[in-house]
Amino acid sequence: MNTSGKVIPLKKAAALRTALKRRGKKAVFTNGCFDLLHAGHITVLEKARSLGDFLFLGLNSDASVRRLKGPGRPFNKTADRARVLAALSAVDAVVVFGEDTPLRLISALRPDVLVKGGDYGRSSVVGREFSGRVALIPLLKGRSTTALAGKMCRGPRRSAR
Repeated sequence: MNTSGKVIPLKKAAALRTALKRRGKKAVFTNGCFDLLHAGHITVLEKARSLGDFLFLGLNSDASVRRLKGPGRPFNKTADRARVLAALSAVDAVVVFGEDTPLRLISALRPDVLVKGGDYGRSSVVGREFSGRVALIPLLKGRSTTALAGKMCRGPRRSAR
C-alpha cells in the first residue's frame, strides 16, 4: 500500500471537503509541526479522528516550523513528516501550509470539528469561527517534541551504581 497519495494540496482538500459535505460526512481538522512523532501526537490524532468521518491534518512547512520553534528545527523535513503522518490510519489527508497559523486552511475547509491539544484555551484556537465546534484533547503528560529533543541532546541517563 502506498499512502503518499494522502498528502494533497489545499485545492484538492477543499474539493474533497465539498464532496464529504455533500455526502453528509463529518470533517475534522487538526494541525501541528509533528517534528518527532510520539505517543502524545498519536493520542490526539486518534481522538480527533474518532470525532468525525474524515481527518484533515494541516502540517507546518519547514519554514513555518523554523519561525515557530527556532533555527534548529525542524529535525525532519516537510516531505518526510508528511509521509510518516500519511501512513497513520487515523489521518485521512495531510495538507502542508507555510503560514504560522492554519487560518487559511481552516477557512477554506470549514471543518465540522476543529481539534487542538488541551494546552489551548477555546478562545485562543485560530480559525474557531470557521468550524462547527472546537474540541480540546487532553495532552499526555511529559510527551512533547521539545522535551524529547532535550532528552536526546542530554544523552541517555546512566543509573547510579
